[in-house]
Amino acid sequence: MSREIMNSSIVSLNVGTPVEAMHGKKPIQTGIFKSSSAGRHYLSATGLAGDGQADLVHHGGPDKAVCAYFERHFPYWEEWLGDKLSYGAFGENWTLSDWTEHDLFIGDIVQAGDVIVQVSQPRQPCFKLGIRHNRPELTMQVQNTGYTGFYFRVLREGDVESGDALKIVERHPAAISLAEANRVMYQGKDDLQGMAALLEVEALSASWKETFSSRIERLQQAMQGGRED
Repeated sequence: MSREIMNSSIVSLNVGTPVEAMHGKKPIQTGIFKSSSAGRHYLSATGLAGDGQADLVHHGGPDKAVCAYFERHFPYWEEWLGDKLSYGAFGENWTLSDWTEHDLFIGDIVQAGDVIVQVSQPRQPCFKLGIRHNRPELTMQVQNTGYTGFYFRVLREGDVESGDALKIVERHPAAISLAEANRVMYQGKDDLQGMAALLEVEALSASWKETFSSRIERLQQAMQGGRED
């Protein structure tokens, strides 16, 4: 059931260009190191001016133009990591006030300053979060807690900055939260009904649609094979 929620704001706008970091003994390029940036930044369909990603297969692009994370999760992670965190600590472009994964639906349309964006998918934590904080186990902890953050696609380009208010201008009628999408992705891998419901949401990112479609196909093949036996 759709419900009204309070507005949010961009507590911090964070950018960073790829740098070299060590993954074990191997040097890699990563854009996970982001920091707060003052002033207005232009947001195009592929991301913020002044920002960059090293792995364009898994990061960035139209479905992942803005990575957002929730300020409300920072106290948990500061206790878990035993360290004070700065905004951008999770590689997010926008650190958001008030909301969490339970408040936003896949397909929600949000206005922020001059821009209009749409929720496309939860953020899938990768090993580079562990590199960022020198804690390899962090990636799985983010997944297990569901404190993943998420991505926006851009529907209307424009300028945006820290302090801009965020307002949901259209709630998606399917009302599938980011938290529910995470549940289906990580705990409900045989939840055919849950995956089918997500696939009905046109606004879901192409990569998540592909993942769920492949899972459904494999499950259906396994079920057919079992009946034949």
